[in-house]
Amino acid sequence: MQDQIERSGWNGFTAMQWLRLVLTGLVVWLIGALLLRVLAPVGAYDGMGRVLMYALIIPGTFPVIFFLPLFAGIRRNQIAAGTAVAVAAAIAMDGIWLAWFPSLYGDTVAYHAGAGAAILWGGAVALALGFVCNRD
Repeated sequence: MQDQIERSGWNGFTAMQWLRLVLTGLVVWLIGALLLRVLAPVGAYDGMGRVLMYALIIPGTFPVIFFLPLFAGIRRNQIAAGTAVAVAAAIAMDGIWLAWFPSLYGDTVAYHAGAGAAILWGGAVALALGFVCNRD
């Protein structure tokens, strides 16, 4: 009975799990946005810098997804769904900040576009890894 109560709620998550998943997405987004602000002026969006950055996003995202059950208190078979919730929160926040507060990402439109693209790439990577790490 307790197990059913704990799994009640939308998509099998409790309210606390939802909160933790959303907060995880927001924290990862903010760290990513701030990191991109620092990396933009040193060429992260130019030529091989972009290739390297996109490649490094993959191993950089893996620990977040792997430890998502610990961060959010979810089961290993909920990683894909939990990742989707966290990514939704992150890209929603990114869309809001790119539209109304773009200076977070840097001083130029090119930096804003580069950061938005990198965060979307990171979201796609996270979703793919969420499915890879999901366990029955």
